[in-house]
Amino acid sequence: MRCLIVEDDPTLSGQLVRAMEDAGFVTDCASDGDQGEYLGATETYDVAVLDLGLPGMPGIAVLESWRAAGVAMPVLILTARGEWADKVAGFRAGADDYAVKPFRLEEVVIRAQTLVRRAAGHAQPVIKAGALKLDSQLSIITRDGLALKLTAFEQRILAYLIHHKNRVVSRSELAEHLYDANADRDFKSIEVVIGRLRKKIGEGVIETRRGEGYVLRDAP
Repeated sequence: MRCLIVEDDPTLSGQLVRAMEDAGFVTDCASDGDQGEYLGATETYDVAVLDLGLPGMPGIAVLESWRAAGVAMPVLILTARGEWADKVAGFRAGADDYAVKPFRLEEVVIRAQTLVRRAAGHAQPVIKAGALKLDSQLSIITRDGLALKLTAFEQRILAYLIHHKNRVVSRSELAEHLYDANADRDFKSIEVVIGRLRKKIGEGVIETRRGEGYVLRDAP
């Protein structure tokens, strides 16, 4: 999963990056509103964490610009202002949730994970797909109750496929959601990892649709 963090405080930004990456996210960062608006409009993210008090374009204006351009990713706004009017303004601009500073990093991570699940149509933190279970809060995937030993990249691919089970996910879509903005998006690496995953979770769970992509089935 990819997360965009738009926060001008370098200390807080670094803390958010570490917390989100520890939870299995790939992150991109922007330190002002103009850069954040550009990244959100030109890259694909599963969730954005957006501070309202930004230099350059204000956070509310960034969010309004995204929504006007049809950018539908879930957005969690951060604000040091606890007044209800600020929260209302954020929701009217298109925010999905908010956290008021000071906050615990775990709170932001859990709220972001919840937004990602809801966007994919899942209400509960544990998502089932046949013998597989993804605990999105603990970032653990089990098969028949046993935790799978996965590399970070395998974990990200399998988690994304579980979130979007029973539908075709193209290699391009996977690449957009697995790599940060500066990474080389290697389709061959994805194919190799899919092959390794099949050995770990069983043949028939991930189906290849020639010319389309991959489908993770609830049952083989």
